Amino acid sequence: MNTASRQNLFSLDRQRLEAFFQALGEKPFRASQVLKWIHQQGITDFEQMSNISKNLRQRLAAKTDLITPQEITHHYSEDGTRKWVLQVDSGNAIETVFIPEEGRNTLCISSQVGCALNCSFCATAQQGFNRNLSVAEIIGQLWLAEHSLRPELDIKPGQRVISNVVLMGMGEPLLNFDAVVAAMRLMMDDFAYGLSWRRITLSTAGVIPALDRLKEQCPVNLAVSLHAPDDKLRDQLVPLNQKYPIHDLIEACQRYLEGENRKRITFEYVLLKGVNDSTAQARALVNLLRDVPAKVNLIPFNPFPESKYQRSSQQTVDRFREVLMSANLITVTRKTRGDDIAAACGQLAGKVQDRSRRQTPVIQPSDLTT
Repeated sequence: MNTASRQNLFSLDRQRLEAFFQALGEKPFRASQVLKWIHQQGITDFEQMSNISKNLRQRLAAKTDLITPQEITHHYSEDGTRKWVLQVDSGNAIETVFIPEEGRNTLCISSQVGCALNCSFCATAQQGFNRNLSVAEIIGQLWLAEHSLRPELDIKPGQRVISNVVLMGMGEPLLNFDAVVAAMRLMMDDFAYGLSWRRITLSTAGVIPALDRLKEQCPVNLAVSLHAPDDKLRDQLVPLNQKYPIHDLIEACQRYLEGENRKRITFEYVLLKGVNDSTAQARALVNLLRDVPAKVNLIPFNPFPESKYQRSSQQTVDRFREVLMSANLITVTRKTRGDDIAAACGQLAGKVQDRSRRQTPVIQPSDLTT
């Protein structure tokens, strides 16, 4: 059979899998059975799916595949963080990071090969951009981490290794909207991973039309990569701001929260020495977020090769945080994890066959006016 016509079942959420089985003349409940085998049990051999008839197992083997990204390397940090480098095709690789903490295990997942947004302080952006990841390549990162760690961590049947997922790896998730939403629905499906929306966070630089669609289709926790309190600076740090400026982004965030009093939005703010870390900028940030139910994550800058930025001193970070806290703005200084294996925020690079033909250099702090 022509492999091009074969269906990779990792790409199907429950609704699409039910439609697939109906097209085969099977009952829709077969979808929940197969989802359990694949995602809960980690089984990719149809012959082991014992509650499915032999005839159907043979048909699935003939018509479908179960393909995920393949591990190239696996790095261990002194702090317990782990990073997988995963092959997605002959020329490209992505990175996925596991962050264990007391009471929770978080997986940081990539959504694209590289990133098209060109944020100047991010290692991923400097690699360029090749393509969006498929549903199978996104959910496959969770499948690989969950089922490779289970035996090692001696997880009991019915328990999960991964308690939280953040789409904060390589890429802008909202520029791969359909695949990301389908993958998140699989994460939340009781027959797959059973994660609550409260345990899934999507990080975006602010693709406003897609943000409005996300509220309607799959409203998970939202983290907005802000990094500056004004358009002039953010235009240079996050070039997407030139299309979707801060005022419009804040209004989109307020729309996202309408009717959801339980939610607040996390605003991510990487502190760059001498660029965006002054007390005046902290006060401007307070004023900007005054009418938004918000939490601010202050992120120490994590260096990468050829970066021209420097990390703000701890004294500067503490002073910036105090301004926010004194205005009753919930603020957390994120602890750097996995920087010894280049797995910290902003360091993921993978292997990208760049198709963007982008020639924009990394902006230096001396080039910025604040």
